[in-house]
Amino acid sequence: MTGALTDHSATADTENDTPPAVRLDHVHKSFGRPGATQPVLDDITLDVRPGEFVCLLGASGCGKSTLLNLVAGLDRPTSGTIEVPGGRPALMFQEHALFPWLTAGRNVELALRLRGVPKPQRRPEAERLLELVRLGGAYGKRVHELSGGMRQRVALARALAQDSSLLLMDEPFAALDAITRDVLHHELTRIWSEARLSVLFVTHNVREAVRLGQRVVLLSSRPGRVAREWAVDIPQPRRIEDAAVADLSVEITEELRGEIRRHGQH
Repeated sequence: MTGALTDHSATADTENDTPPAVRLDHVHKSFGRPGATQPVLDDITLDVRPGEFVCLLGASGCGKSTLLNLVAGLDRPTSGTIEVPGGRPALMFQEHALFPWLTAGRNVELALRLRGVPKPQRRPEAERLLELVRLGGAYGKRVHELSGGMRQRVALARALAQDSSLLLMDEPFAALDAITRDVLHHELTRIWSEARLSVLFVTHNVREAVRLGQRVVLLSSRPGRVAREWAVDIPQPRRIEDAAVADLSVEITEELRGEIRRHGQH
């Protein structure tokens, strides 16, 4: 058995008093003016436990990125509550969003400066973080000298420079080729394990979700609701072509297709 279906109402950690890395309690989000609002998220209740890697999956437009923005504090829910006991999370976007006039190292240092790290400590820490993402020696390279995968590694180092225990990732590898994406999957799982991070990872790629996550949460379409969850009981390290990954991906894909059919194509 490669994956176990779980009830999303039971995701809270009830076995002990350790607070979750993030808790969403009956979260609703609508956009538009009064009297003409469009619900995007509806009654989302979800916990991410400390050190857990959760992949949020759903069709385009189901509210995955909106949910991530709410957890990041970039927007507020219409109703419901969001708790992040460990403080502001780090956020990594699909685009690397690096400043092209700065070197790789200076891009990482910027996050350290905003965090209040004293100037003499910034370069050694930036070099350490670049080493962590396997970019040792790239401190002085400009953005245009870096490949797409290397730019995403710098973006990951910059996110880690925020020194948060919770990392939010919004389809960070979607624009990369398959080989580069596979390499970064391996590096991300290594860093997650070494740094003991909690990760909430948004993707529309079912195989990627099963490759990376300890838990896969499927959102329904328009508005987004927690439809189903799977605990991924496949030992790491995994590969995207592993038979167990493929088998569970087929099961989840069928559920995703069913959600799309139930809510229609608009």
